[in-house]
Amino acid sequence: MDTLQDWLAHCERLHPKTIELGLERSRTVAQAMGLAFTCPVITVAGTNGKGSTCAMLEAIALQAGYRTGVYTSPHLVHFEERCRIHGEIVKADALLPHFAKVEAARGAVSLSYFEFTTLAIMSLMAASNLDVAILEVGLGGRLDTTNIIDADCAVITSIDLDHMEFLGPDRESIGREKAGILRAGRPAIVGDPVPPQSIIDYAAQIGADTWLLGRDFNFSGDKLQWNWAGRGRRYAGLAYPALRGANQLINAAGVLAALESLRDKLPVNAQAVRNGLAMVELPGRFQIVPGQPTLVLDVAHNPHSVAALAANLDAMGFYPTTHAVFGAMADKDLAPMLRKMGPLVDRWYFTDLDTPRADTAANLKAKWEAQETRRDVAASTHAAPMEAFRAAVAAADPADRIVVFGSFYTVGGVLQDGVPRLHAKHV
Repeated sequence: MDTLQDWLAHCERLHPKTIELGLERSRTVAQAMGLAFTCPVITVAGTNGKGSTCAMLEAIALQAGYRTGVYTSPHLVHFEERCRIHGEIVKADALLPHFAKVEAARGAVSLSYFEFTTLAIMSLMAASNLDVAILEVGLGGRLDTTNIIDADCAVITSIDLDHMEFLGPDRESIGREKAGILRAGRPAIVGDPVPPQSIIDYAAQIGADTWLLGRDFNFSGDKLQWNWAGRGRRYAGLAYPALRGANQLINAAGVLAALESLRDKLPVNAQAVRNGLAMVELPGRFQIVPGQPTLVLDVAHNPHSVAALAANLDAMGFYPTTHAVFGAMADKDLAPMLRKMGPLVDRWYFTDLDTPRADTAANLKAKWEAQETRRDVAASTHAAPMEAFRAAVAAADPADRIVVFGSFYTVGGVLQDGVPRLHAKHV
């Protein structure tokens, strides 16, 4: 095991199932490793908005002078993107001793890829002399590996239907799974404007310190700036977060509530809040790449996030033709996603993805054809995201717009050689 790729290949071979929820295996190995954090820990669960929330928490904490550690998943291009220490993506070599540590501690315990890699990254973070650790929950919450850590503050972002085969058939059952990250007597920040009752009930049952949007904190804004008010603290005249999109204010409101709830452990001043929100970056979240044609990258891959993407695209103004590169997992609720994007897209480029969980381009096209009512829309199928993207670029005029959305594999496939810079063909 000389390289990170060796270790990742080892992790992929170890366990018979790609996804197997449960904490016993992870907890056993973590205890054998002596894994523990000595700094405040914030965990972030939810269906959409987790990555943005983690990025904003990190940006504000960095501006306040803290040494931050962030764990997010999945990655877009390189595995190392899953961990940032003090704002920098970790080097592959820094991870190797921690993979070795997990391997030495696990004995006969079989860990899934996600469990093994999560433990290795948390081990690196725990050894990095952090002031604050921010952990993005993978799937669900109650049975996710990150939940072996008792967080000082738990944030639950918006809840929607996704991963229903693991988490349950409706928002109430999914909400209950996410609520598993809450802890008695500790802040539970609920950022969903209409949260499932199951989250509120569980928080009350265990005695968490629940912060609800609209009750314990709220926000308002006009076209130029926005305001936030919490329990005893206010921010007025804030600039909009650097992350684009209508839903980012809801995420930002939850971030400020989390920081307010931890102010005795992790004080931040108003200037850090202003600077952090102004400087936050997160690839693949309604990321608009300047050039001709305009390029939009978004990892929207469930009905809720695709609805937000459609609203954001609609607000961008007029483009003669919108080209969409799309690839998704086979278990996704595709019909409402295709319906939402249908009125905005003039030409589809469906792509295969390099994972057994993915739907085929041909299947995606067939599902699209079954419900498309517009006669003027064309579609094609492609073997890989980059091939689909190149076809879109070749067909697009300078004033057009190309939208790459769907799975992380779709957006990551287009970003594999860096962010594409598009220059219009000269007429």
